[in-house]
Amino acid sequence: MADKGYHSNDVLVDLTGKGYRTYISEPERGRRRWQDKEEAQAATYANRRRSRGNRGKLLLRQRGELLERPFAHYLEAGGMRRTYLRGHKNILKRLLIHVAGFNLGILMRRLIGTATPREYAGLLAAVRAALWQVNAAILRWILAARATLTISPAVSSPEIDTMRPLAA
Repeated sequence: MADKGYHSNDVLVDLTGKGYRTYISEPERGRRRWQDKEEAQAATYANRRRSRGNRGKLLLRQRGELLERPFAHYLEAGGMRRTYLRGHKNILKRLLIHVAGFNLGILMRRLIGTATPREYAGLLAAVRAALWQVNAAILRWILAARATLTISPAVSSPEIDTMRPLAA
């Protein structure tokens, strides 16, 4: 799998010669002239047939989902399209931090079900609200049980019946 920028006669012939099955998107370049380029023509037509089939379309969709979308996220949302750092090493360090943060978000989504601190706070609020509802239901049940409960003394005697509360 590769981007359409890698679709050239030389690349296709080299990869086919090494035994690779290519699924490279073909750029719009009009009608081709294949005079004295039989090997390149065979490699290009085989690549075209594979990439236009069901499996090729599936692989190209997966590539877009798993590779292109995160890369666009790093560059656009992460601000890596234009970075104002000196030195190639510093740019690579910053890109590594961006990629690690993106991967951490994927792990959080997989393990917890939330990815951002805002989503996590929403999850905590939902758990608190659920616990509050359970607590209120238990309290209502206890109060209802207490209202229907009658307490009768185990021993009935005239002294107990005539007892009055102490005056304060």
